[in-house]
Amino acid sequence: MINPVYSPSSTRYENGMKYRRCGKSGILLPEVSLGLWHNFGDVNTFANSQDMAHYAFNQGITHFDLANNYGPSYGSAEETFGMVMKKSFMPYRDELFISTKAGHDMWSGPYGDWGSRKSLMGSLNQSLKRMNLEYVDLFYSHRYDPETPLEETLQTLVDIVRQGKALYAGISKYPADKAAFAYKYLEERDVHCLLYQGKYNLFNREPEKEGILQQAKDNGTGFIAFSPLAQGLLTNRYLNSIPEDSRMAHEGFLKKDTLTDEVLKKIKALNGLAIERGQTLAEMSLAWLLKDNMVTSVIIGASSVKQLSDNLKSVKNTTFSPEELEKIKRIIGD
Repeated sequence: MINPVYSPSSTRYENGMKYRRCGKSGILLPEVSLGLWHNFGDVNTFANSQDMAHYAFNQGITHFDLANNYGPSYGSAEETFGMVMKKSFMPYRDELFISTKAGHDMWSGPYGDWGSRKSLMGSLNQSLKRMNLEYVDLFYSHRYDPETPLEETLQTLVDIVRQGKALYAGISKYPADKAAFAYKYLEERDVHCLLYQGKYNLFNREPEKEGILQQAKDNGTGFIAFSPLAQGLLTNRYLNSIPEDSRMAHEGFLKKDTLTDEVLKKIKALNGLAIERGQTLAEMSLAWLLKDNMVTSVIIGASSVKQLSDNLKSVKNTTFSPEELEKIKRIIGD
């Protein structure tokens, strides 16, 4: 059977997705963005990846977040997305906001990692080919490189934007002092830093505690949160046991020793509060990140259309009473 020509939902911008201004810029991002870190690699079926991408766009998710080594295997998430672009999304390219990154391990030898000009330029050129794109909307330095002069990394971002290979530049996981230098360096060269991407969730509040959120806001830069569900801890997945098909069972990025009695106690207490709010724990955890304007968007990963659909319910109620916020604070500890 030949697949029919892809046609997105005509109501994709009327399905309840809200959009937030990204710092001081012309860009509006959906409150929920789709990350392709896992579940879009060559170990996954293309049909399922394509279904999720189509569903996301039909629900008003315009932002797709990638990196050079997303998969597994490295590069395969971009290849998968490139196939979706070719088969489905190309006529709608100008409705999409696509980001990718470089700075973590990608290929063998001294130039396949970190933040040199050689590495970043080479990586982006590869990414564009894999994704069947002429440019990305946003290119990130994926992490601060302590060995490469920061000026070299940042000047590469400037040049990438000036060459038209990316419309905007961003930084990810930079310490506050290095982020301050980056904001100033880029601004002085008329390449405003559009986004800071950082790990932020109920169990990891470093961006808040270290002033990263406020710093981004003060510099007119948006903040986008990755790992908003703490790799599944902030869901109902581990409430009773460790499922055999879970990340934790496979001892991947999420280790079994993470689920201590203390953490489990917090998860169960948060779950109780979520039920009182008429939400799942995942929905409430995402809603908590979106409770104010400090966070522009949250990046969710999904392994199925159903999971994606469930997580999107979070945008329906992002309002918390002072009492609820106080309860959360007591549960997670200050």
